Amino acid sequence: MNPNAATLWRGPRWTLAALLATLGMLGPFAIDTYLPAFAGIAGSLDATPLQMQQTLSSYLFGFALMNLFHGALADSFGRRPVVLWGVGLFTLASVGCALSQTIAWLIFFRALQGLAAGAGMVVSRAIIRDMFPPADAQRVMSQVTIYFGVAPAIAPIIGGWLFVHTDWHVIFWFLAGTGALLWASTWRFLPETLHIGDVQRFDVGNLMAGYKQMASSPRFMMLVLASGIPFNGMFLYVLAAPTFLGEHLHLGPTQFFWFFVCTIGGIMGGAWLSGRLAGRIKPRHQVRHGFVIMLVVSLLNVALNALFEPQVWWALAPIAIFAFGWSLMVPVVTLMVLDQVPERRGMASSMQACIGAVANGVVAGVVAPLVMHSTLGLALASLAMMGVGVVAWLWVKPRLEV
Repeated sequence: MNPNAATLWRGPRWTLAALLATLGMLGPFAIDTYLPAFAGIAGSLDATPLQMQQTLSSYLFGFALMNLFHGALADSFGRRPVVLWGVGLFTLASVGCALSQTIAWLIFFRALQGLAAGAGMVVSRAIIRDMFPPADAQRVMSQVTIYFGVAPAIAPIIGGWLFVHTDWHVIFWFLAGTGALLWASTWRFLPETLHIGDVQRFDVGNLMAGYKQMASSPRFMMLVLASGIPFNGMFLYVLAAPTFLGEHLHLGPTQFFWFFVCTIGGIMGGAWLSGRLAGRIKPRHQVRHGFVIMLVVSLLNVALNALFEPQVWWALAPIAIFAFGWSLMVPVVTLMVLDQVPERRGMASSMQACIGAVANGVVAGVVAPLVMHSTLGLALASLAMMGVGVVAWLWVKPRLEV
């Protein structure tokens, strides 16, 4: 924690949480906004379903690759410059997407968006730990998760409305405007939170030594898996939304918001409860509660989809409850990850985000296309990814002092 933290941000704590959440939501926002326009983009650019899926996977793999470096750069050059460069490049890439006339150019600029979008998410986690002691950091992380949940809930509504009433290009102009506004807000309000005594020397050897330290730590890696992989049990449905909502549940583009409202409502509810529980129960107990909720609802989801034809009135509820369980435990596990290497929190956040994004990319490019045409397949894949997190947590829990 920065010893000068009390003088760096004099406003209410929730305003800092709101700014950090806005930075963190930029990456998911760039996914959810254009999903309702999938069919329209494919028709406009004469793109195949595989090529459209590549606009997702290229973004996610670009996101994963650069996430390895956002935190390390922030440990060496400061939190603020890395965020400003990241948001600025995201804005320019969004302009490129808006101007794309072929699917190849759209895939290229989506990859560029992904390379830039993770800066806010990765660095914002390190900023929280720079500014707050553990219990307060959990409360702020929970507040960030609550605010973070608002954007994906409204993103498909905005995207669907823009697509229906204007043109899919306008969606990316909207993202460019959002990026520009966020860049200006960051420039005006975000302080530098990296203490001069915590600055890391930037060179290849030092960078590789840090990555080696983390990759060779079983506790660190298992905590990363416990926090990141279960997310894909929910994210799988986001990636498959055009098929899951349009073909299986027979919803139109402007009705996609029901899915996102339910899911983000679950995230916000779990995050709110996580903040309320901070300092009141042991962190490991809170994580256990989250995993129990996800396990029970995942098994129920498999059973329902095996026995019945999917209906909107029940098919969305298990996903929302899963999201509740995930957001109940993830602020706690995220802080555990950062505290494994307190001298390199930016790099730790990078590693966590990179591994999670690689998993997201595999799910987008491989798993989702394989299972999205079957609701039972989606439910089984979701259960399997949540199971990876359960196994990782059961292994690491006895080895933690929490």
